[in-house]
Amino acid sequence: MTDVLKVESLSVFYEKNQAVNNISFRAEEGNLIGIIGPNGAGKSTLIKAILGLEKATGNVSVFGENVNDMRKKISYVPQRNQIDWDFPVLVEDVVKMGRFTHIPWYKKSGKKDVEIVIESLDKVGMLDYRKRQIGELSGGQQQRVFIARALAQHADLFFLDEPFVGIDVTSEEIIINLLRQLRNEGKTVFVVHHDLSKVEQYFDQLLLINKELIEFGAVKKVYQPEILSKTYKGSIQLFGANENMMVVSD
Repeated sequence: MTDVLKVESLSVFYEKNQAVNNISFRAEEGNLIGIIGPNGAGKSTLIKAILGLEKATGNVSVFGENVNDMRKKISYVPQRNQIDWDFPVLVEDVVKMGRFTHIPWYKKSGKKDVEIVIESLDKVGMLDYRKRQIGELSGGQQQRVFIARALAQHADLFFLDEPFVGIDVTSEEIIINLLRQLRNEGKTVFVVHHDLSKVEQYFDQLLLINKELIEFGAVKKVYQPEILSKTYKGSIQLFGANENMMVVSD
């Protein structure tokens, strides 16, 4: 298998506080990976540091190259609360932004780009909304549009920060099915996620962090009470017919 992403000794400081501490791991192609940890664990910071959006120490490579040289191959969907939904932009124009890395600054989008935008909107069930302003949509619909933007980029490495927060069941099902499809196509997808009850259902691998890397590996190996207890610094209880795990902080 090919190393899509290699992270070495990555650390992030905010003034005197260390948000991410000396994290190293390698990710292979064709995996759907959940980034799991408590609030304030540095999950979003880790993604931004990998992408060069946060000042960090350490090294990051994508397909063996510097991350800055591989922007076309990387797609990022931020948290919904980081987006200005009042900005007057049409749905189709949001998705078209996913094509910008493929279009030279001196050219306009062409027929192929328009076809890709339409195809991407169709995949998330939002084609009929392409002339709507993004602010007019529900939370789930907005998230699906940003997933369409990521699809339109034709990337190989995807980072999604809490894509399932505040959305409807239909949107969540559409999104997770698309992420599985990307994985099946050999893409690598990282998802910051907080709902432990769906971890086994959604992911192939887990990256557990609490400012530092706790564990990274296959769900069956990593999704264990003792490892979760270390991650959340609390005790673990089992409940329900399927004995899903629940973290109870001390």
